[in-house]
Amino acid sequence: MTSYLIVAAAKAETAYVPDGFEVVLTGIGKTPAAVTTARALAGRDDLADLTVVNLGTAGALRDGLEGLFEVGEVLNHDLNADAIRALGYDPRERLQVGPGETVLASGDLFVTDPTDRARLAQQAHLVDMEGYAVAWAAQSFGVPIRMVKHVSDNADESAMSWPEQVDASAKVLGDWVIENLGPGST
Repeated sequence: MTSYLIVAAAKAETAYVPDGFEVVLTGIGKTPAAVTTARALAGRDDLADLTVVNLGTAGALRDGLEGLFEVGEVLNHDLNADAIRALGYDPRERLQVGPGETVLASGDLFVTDPTDRARLAQQAHLVDMEGYAVAWAAQSFGVPIRMVKHVSDNADESAMSWPEQVDASAKVLGDWVIENLGPGST
């Protein structure tokens, strides 16, 4: 029987996840997300039956994107992958996480600038600050991952209103958990 580990950056994003689900809060950014996810997976004896579900909010990099998305690929957007490749290493800047076509760009840059948004929109649909790190940690442990993101802003100056928008996103994310994972699972 599959069990689920819900991983999110902030408690506000999981406010409507039903009781009975194991929830891990990572904090903001790739480093805390990677460390916290790895710590949550280390030493578990149920990895063969576990799926990590990364829930959270995201900024829309393209006009007109709104609602809920299940991510198919996640991109580490603030890594100089070409330079690392030139040194002979594979930076693995893109990770396949599901069958969907939605691409999520993750990085430590909080995107509010139109130039950054336009640059990222050439490669991705959505942006967040933790998804890549959660996916990297889960895949490092051989654990499947699903990434579900709700658009909370347009990755522009509206991103600064995230605290006022997150509750609406959390309700949609909680409904997704109930509809797709069941009323509660440990």
